[in-house]
Amino acid sequence: MREIEHWIDGTARAGTSGRQLPVWDPATGEQQAYVVAATTAETAAAVASAKKAFPAWRAASLSRRAEVMFRFRELVDANRKEIASLVSAEHGKTVADAGGELARGLENIEFAAGAPHLLKGGYSEQASTGVDVYSIRQPLGVVAGITPFNFPAMVPMWMFCNALVCGNTFVLKPSEKDPSVSLLLADLLRQAGLPDGAFNVVQGDREAVEALIEHPDVQALSFVGSTPIARTIYENGTRAGKRVQALGGAKNHMVVLPDADIGSAADAAVSAGYGSAGERCMAVAVVVAVGASADPLVEAIKERVGRIAVGPASDPSAEMGPLISREHRDKVAGYLANAGAAEIVVDGRDAAVSDGPGFFLGASLVDKVPTDSPLYTDEIFGPVLSVVRVDTYEQALELVNSNEYGNGTAIFTRDGGAARQFQYDVVCGMVGVNVPVPVPVAYYSFGGWKSSLFGDLHMYGPEGLQFYTRSKVVTSRWPDPATSEIDLGFPKVR
Repeated sequence: MREIEHWIDGTARAGTSGRQLPVWDPATGEQQAYVVAATTAETAAAVASAKKAFPAWRAASLSRRAEVMFRFRELVDANRKEIASLVSAEHGKTVADAGGELARGLENIEFAAGAPHLLKGGYSEQASTGVDVYSIRQPLGVVAGITPFNFPAMVPMWMFCNALVCGNTFVLKPSEKDPSVSLLLADLLRQAGLPDGAFNVVQGDREAVEALIEHPDVQALSFVGSTPIARTIYENGTRAGKRVQALGGAKNHMVVLPDADIGSAADAAVSAGYGSAGERCMAVAVVVAVGASADPLVEAIKERVGRIAVGPASDPSAEMGPLISREHRDKVAGYLANAGAAEIVVDGRDAAVSDGPGFFLGASLVDKVPTDSPLYTDEIFGPVLSVVRVDTYEQALELVNSNEYGNGTAIFTRDGGAARQFQYDVVCGMVGVNVPVPVPVAYYSFGGWKSSLFGDLHMYGPEGLQFYTRSKVVTSRWPDPATSEIDLGFPKVR
């Protein structure tokens, strides 16, 4: 059976621990490969390789670093089909969905290629008599990324593109559930001219993560995953003196006002709720139907859910694939089995494909969900769309703002005043107005509020560049030696 290796110092390297972690084919339920979980020593070897490569890569000109990103972008674009197929084979999402993920990843490479412009500092001539002051941004050193299974190509690109172009070196710990694409990206970076050791990959689980947290040469950690793990990584990483950005879970609400176009809102809810089988931190999990919108909206969503084609990526007609694992499929189905007072309008467990050998579950729609139900309180991370009914806009806003999470939210309305008021009032990091999945374009930054983010800076975009650099201010004076004198007072600026 195929072993998925580590990537250390510019080459693939077999694992030595003997501790195998299975990689499943979600469409068939069969194991297709395995990773040998990295030991603490192997993780340390990856960090050592990155540390060794750092001085030369940091010294490379901004133009040289941007050139590598340009070449990497072209290589990724040329290999779109292979990358998307690899993602689809291990994650289970359709090839078209994997291609969409890759397109957003390419945006981040393109942003990174333009980073030299954004890394410019400031300069103040004659801040004091004969004194100039200027600021510069410098890389941190060795940085690491810990990425989730749901976007095995895009999320790593959120991290390492900006980190590398800023002059850092990088160690990636991808999800052990779909790790193969990490090696392909590593090889494409090598082909693009990135020096050996500047990008490393360690396959594994908690042991590798803890080794990265504890290693004194790792200066910063980026993480995307569940809130409990994000909180733990943030607390342990900052305790170890590292800079940390840890993106956690979500419970994204889509508020539909009575004046909204019901057809458009229903299209958006289905697209955002069931895309990638709901395994997205920006998926719409809750539709908040306000007043008279509820009945026609639920009926419109129900009609559309019935048309979703669920199947393996090998079926060109499939629009939604399986979930990542049997355990996760069963966990998601368990929420339907314990729906309680909620009304199951469409039960994904009844879909014919749910009885097959893969990890499939049909799309489910649940109406009249109480706000104390696990259907509402938990991040389900599957193809289950809940509808909560409220009477007023104020009640909808309170529902969103009182939720533990603050990742993304959306409002659907034809009233510009209501939309503007909502984006002003809502306590959330990313807001969509008639846009159900408000993932920012690459030249803005991604991240939520409340329990959806631990740390001060969001991911990718301008804040990503800030995260992977630190500011240094230089005060410079070139005096005539004849004017030098001792002055014990505070430096003068006037």
